[in-house]
Amino acid sequence: MKSLKYALASFMALTLLFNCGGEKKKDEAPSNEIKLKAAEPTKTDENVANIVITANDLMQYHDSKGELLKEIKVKAGQKVKLTLRHIGTLDKNVMGHNFVLLKPGVDMAEFASLATTEKANDYIPTGSEDFIVHTKIIGGGETTSIEFDAPAVGTYTFLCSFPAHFAMMNGKFIVE
Repeated sequence: MKSLKYALASFMALTLLFNCGGEKKKDEAPSNEIKLKAAEPTKTDENVANIVITANDLMQYHDSKGELLKEIKVKAGQKVKLTLRHIGTLDKNVMGHNFVLLKPGVDMAEFASLATTEKANDYIPTGSEDFIVHTKIIGGGETTSIEFDAPAVGTYTFLCSFPAHFAMMNGKFIVE
């Protein structure tokens, strides 16, 4: 019974302590709050194509809306900022992905076949001049980005050069 009295007395003392702290002025911010400066809006440059691609453990590219990606369109001369996000969970040694933009006329299957032995080079054939740009290989939860100027008007092929992925992970990069 004595311990119940002490517990009740302690509870009442704590209640008084927290509830009787006095009134704060309306202008005064509570001492435990942090004031944050509002972020200033960033200017968007119409001559920059910001492209976000996701890749998953099912060997698929998706666009920023979550739809299966088979085509990317940009304007000639545009700066391209391409971000690749691996939204899967598997390690890059098991289910790695990259983005490779091939030059016109390059055979996708032949390029991918040469890439299979180039693990140390992010599955890009050493000394190859068959691509315009590529990202590094990433695994589940990782992100990588590249920036480049859009090539000349035309239709190009993009793919993932991780072994055997090109068959499902490819599409057209259209420069208008």
